[in-house]
Amino acid sequence: MSTVPRTSPPALTAARRHAVLAVVLLSLAVVVSAVPSLNVALPGLARDTGADQTQLQWIVDAYALAFAGLLLPAGAVGDRFGRKPLLVAGLALFAAGAFAAAAVDEPAAIIALRGISGIGAALVMPTTLSIITSSFPAAERTKAVGAWIGVAGAGAVFGLLTSGLLLEWFSWPSIFVFGGVLAVLTLVAAVAVIPDTRESGAPRVDAISGLLSSLGLAGIVYGTIEGPHRGWTDTVTLTAFAAGALCGALWLAWSLRTTDPMLDPRLFRLRGFATGVLSITVQFFVFFGMVFIVLQYLQLILGYTALQAGLAMTPMGLVLGGISRRAPHLVETIGARRAAGTGLGLLTAGVLVLSRLDAGASYWLVLAGLLPIGAGMALATTPATTSIVGSLPAHKQGVASAVNDAAREVGGTLGIAVLGSVLNDGYRQGISDNAPSGLPPGAVHAAQESLAASQAVAERLGAGGERLGRVAVEAFIDGYAVAYLVSASLLAVTAAAILAMGPRRAAARPAIAAADSGIPDQAKGMDRRPGVPRP
Repeated sequence: MSTVPRTSPPALTAARRHAVLAVVLLSLAVVVSAVPSLNVALPGLARDTGADQTQLQWIVDAYALAFAGLLLPAGAVGDRFGRKPLLVAGLALFAAGAFAAAAVDEPAAIIALRGISGIGAALVMPTTLSIITSSFPAAERTKAVGAWIGVAGAGAVFGLLTSGLLLEWFSWPSIFVFGGVLAVLTLVAAVAVIPDTRESGAPRVDAISGLLSSLGLAGIVYGTIEGPHRGWTDTVTLTAFAAGALCGALWLAWSLRTTDPMLDPRLFRLRGFATGVLSITVQFFVFFGMVFIVLQYLQLILGYTALQAGLAMTPMGLVLGGISRRAPHLVETIGARRAAGTGLGLLTAGVLVLSRLDAGASYWLVLAGLLPIGAGMALATTPATTSIVGSLPAHKQGVASAVNDAAREVGGTLGIAVLGSVLNDGYRQGISDNAPSGLPPGAVHAAQESLAASQAVAERLGAGGERLGRVAVEAFIDGYAVAYLVSASLLAVTAAAILAMGPRRAAARPAIAAADSGIPDQAKGMDRRPGVPRP
């Protein structure tokens, strides 16, 4: 059996490995916290720049679109040309976009600069996990991967908390400046401590596959973002989905015909790989959607400030990060299927608790939903990530990391768009059906734009405004509950699929041992013909 030559893992001291892990985790935190960190600053940003609702959406989502669309080719480039140079370049690009965004006040310019930061993030994220798999010995890799998983999930809470603190004293540009400074400091540390690893036998980068996969993801994400605003049957929305589907079909056809595709579609016939991707996508679909919705509940209904909302989410992040460190051991003890099923079950339970929140709920009920969500994410993400990474050989570790990250980012982007749309549809319908009579012309339409808009309208209308405010809160809670019931149903179906088809106990280990021996595709359940899975 032939093997794929590779660069041997660098012989690092224990102290150096700890430093490498710290820098990798900080790099990850910089890029994953960038989306939620801006959500709490949107009201001030709108006042200062005059951005309308669609522009505000794109200020957030331009980052996610560039991020998700370029993850796969970025992972392949890192495998081929070196992970450290890609990490450093990504941090530099992220910082440049952040600093420039802090210096402008035109919405279109901010959107473009957020896209540049998103490109940098796409270069950073897949290299973080592949640096771990290529730099750590197998005995330590499980704990390092567990720490990576914890930061990947808890980074959203970190972003919310730091933004809340900054907004107590400064305005929205401070969030961009903070992100840029953190990226520069991390870049300096990366240059000093990260080893430069690459796969000496890695194939050439499949540029056509990378372009088609990026365009396909971009089309789907663009259509999902624009759908709630333009309408799901709008020409632009349908064209985006059609373009994404066409590029996806062309990517599939090309990848099945070329001799060394960036990502072999036949890998999805491997149960561990397919169920891992499914689990990660659904988990972050629900998680990002949950954070997006519950922040509005905390601020608009319970009246929390941005800082208070960030602090309210912190216990979930602490639970997620803490259990993630122990999750690999738990997975090895009870098996991948049980861990995944338990994790998805806890997620379902937490979401169902949050669906019961009303206008008079206490924070303790919120906490009762957030804690099992944090624990469930920690348990369910570990076997899913290790199944994805363990399904690909050493010279594809960057692509494996990128697949994991792409599933996370695409799932999160779709979760915000879809669950936000479910919430908004229910909210608008509730306002339409129950708005009090005798209101001034246009008041109902203005109130349907958002709960924040209805509260602004209500303040100007006296007694009629008070009734409209109550209707708006009830409509928001009804839409909120439907969104969470949809989430719980999706999680339950996914849990059943993982329990039926997920990897057995052996697959629960982060099967990255292939990275130590240069074992090619066929060692992971593949046919002797390179890149062809056994049926």
